[in-house]
Amino acid sequence: MKIVVVGTGYVGLVTGACLAEVGTEVICVDVNVQKIENLKKGILPIYEPGLDELVERNFKKGRLHFCTSLDDAIVGAQVVFIAVGTPPGEDGSADLQYVLQVADTVGKHMNGYIVVVTKSTVPVGTAGKVKETIAKALKERNADIDFDVASNPEFLKEGAAVDDFLKPDRIVIGVESLRAKNLLHTLYDPFVLNGHPILFMDIPSAEMTKYAANAMLATKISFMNDIANLCELVGANVNEVRKGIGSDPRIGTKFIYPGIGYGGSCFPKDVKALIKTAEQNKYNLRILSAVDDVNNDQKKVLVRKILKHYNNDLKGKTFSVWGLAFKPKTDDMREAPSLTIIDELLKAGAKVQAYDPASMHEAKHLFNGSVSLCEDAIKATESADAIILVTEWPEFRLPDWETIIENMKEHVIFDGRNIYNPDEMKEKGFIYYGIGIR
Repeated sequence: MKIVVVGTGYVGLVTGACLAEVGTEVICVDVNVQKIENLKKGILPIYEPGLDELVERNFKKGRLHFCTSLDDAIVGAQVVFIAVGTPPGEDGSADLQYVLQVADTVGKHMNGYIVVVTKSTVPVGTAGKVKETIAKALKERNADIDFDVASNPEFLKEGAAVDDFLKPDRIVIGVESLRAKNLLHTLYDPFVLNGHPILFMDIPSAEMTKYAANAMLATKISFMNDIANLCELVGANVNEVRKGIGSDPRIGTKFIYPGIGYGGSCFPKDVKALIKTAEQNKYNLRILSAVDDVNNDQKKVLVRKILKHYNNDLKGKTFSVWGLAFKPKTDDMREAPSLTIIDELLKAGAKVQAYDPASMHEAKHLFNGSVSLCEDAIKATESADAIILVTEWPEFRLPDWETIIENMKEHVIFDGRNIYNPDEMKEKGFIYYGIGIR
């Protein structure tokens, strides 16, 4: 089976490499010439554990190919996955121009039956627009060629994407025909030998499933952050509250850890897009709108604690920021809380020394010299007044506290992920601030 994946970003590259791993011939297409040349050399555009080995192995085996021409790649393909970007517009709606450009090219160059699958996260109704675009292109060339469209949203966690694809807990596919269903079932069958289901449904339901899943997880996070803020006011400990509610199987332990807000490429964008979809259909998603508001406000919760501690005067203060990516095991800084925190600190006249195990290259581009980027966490504490823990990377859990204490001017820590025991930190001589803990 010959598969084409258009887009070599986070979703496209993981999809292409994992499909190649089970013996499928895969061509990954991207208009970025430099990115394609780098991929051929084994240089990946993203950091994702295990992905580099997967790409290298399948490229050398001749199952995974990279090119810049969809026109050529599409010849003889049975399935085309659209995995291009859908950036949010100013109003929160998803920008579908790249998705529809791919659909137009497919219609202009396909030479036989093909299933065109939207893998990118797209609003309900996108598959219909893709179908119309392909049909229009075929009509313009007077070509009578059968095709199907399908929706196959991704549920990949950054930092665990390879395992999520190879051993999924479920695969959701929206189809319109039995022919498309059978073809995609054959393609995905090797990935569900663990007994987990392939859930076939209508296309609008598949498109909505992805947004609903991310919206639910985002809601849990914002709910717990709201509860954490209330805990501080009433003298409760959110860590104990979390344990108490997490033992209820109807709630569970996942996504109820309080912190400084969610970020990344999915939750912020998808929440806003779903709210916009509701507005376009004259409906107000009040709970989800509040979720978005809570998250935006939560990104400043540490800043408020910092300002209060220093009596609203941060001039001349130096802060050591540990962690820049929106979560561990990724270099993704899109919508990361670190961006909001650092921006507020710089505006207040403070100096920032930062370190992240994976995203320093991205940080160099984003901060453009306004932040001192350090080679490790210890270096980032030199002459610092306080540590701000933003991303809970494992290497931050048991650092060399003796050296850190010697490095720092003052001993204050703002723990944005509650990874430290407050009593232990106080014993070490730190003034400690957490989330949801008085």
